Amino acid sequence: MDLFLKGKNAIVTGATRGIGRAIAELLAAEGCNVALCARHEAAVDETVAALAGHGVTSWGGRIDAADTAALRAWVGDAAKALGGLDIFVANVSALAQSMDDESWRRSLEIDIMGTVAGIEAAIPLLEQSKSGAVVVVGTTGAIEIAGPPRPYASAKAALIPYVKALARNLAAKNIRTNMVSPGNVYFKGGVWNIVEESNPALFQTMLARNPMGRMGTPAEVANAVVFLASPRASFITGTNLIIDGALTQRVQF
Repeated sequence: MDLFLKGKNAIVTGATRGIGRAIAELLAAEGCNVALCARHEAAVDETVAALAGHGVTSWGGRIDAADTAALRAWVGDAAKALGGLDIFVANVSALAQSMDDESWRRSLEIDIMGTVAGIEAAIPLLEQSKSGAVVVVGTTGAIEIAGPPRPYASAKAALIPYVKALARNLAAKNIRTNMVSPGNVYFKGGVWNIVEESNPALFQTMLARNPMGRMGTPAEVANAVVFLASPRASFITGTNLIIDGALTQRVQF
């Protein structure tokens, strides 16, 4: 299926590894020009070079999303480098799991304020597109409790009403806003790979909770994100798409 993404321009935050990298790779494979940011310059440079291999324009920057002023400026610079903006994917996260003050602070600064700052900077640019789209990467931890309290899940939960409100308020400007909420996603160097190596018993317990007998992959999440970002999803806005292989038991109405 042609997603009508060829020649479109997209920004993906936190895009050098895992889900963010998979999203950037798939957008580029579909012919979309991509700008990306992350905290480590070497990883940004490597990813930009890899995306350019798809024959698209790629551009990157080293940004800490907690620095919202720098992030807002970078979004403008990225759109200028690409020649416009059609898609904004907010993937960046502190992934904070501890209950200390610093973890809560980083979650608020990155998961909430970093997401909001990036989107708000992108909106005036998306208004100039004929098919503007925002996709926020959330988590099933925001809709169903599994394990102890975590800043990560709480911070992501705060974004759900924000995304829905954006969808309602931006619909008349032809900007769609959606969220995807993955369940357990496994990749080398990721959270669940670390748990697998540091606490094999816990890893096996969590793996057993997945009815499909496995965890998801970054590519499977990227498939949903890129579809929602594409003109093929032209009448889908304000949704929170759960991508969890039936892990959660919550009934959605």
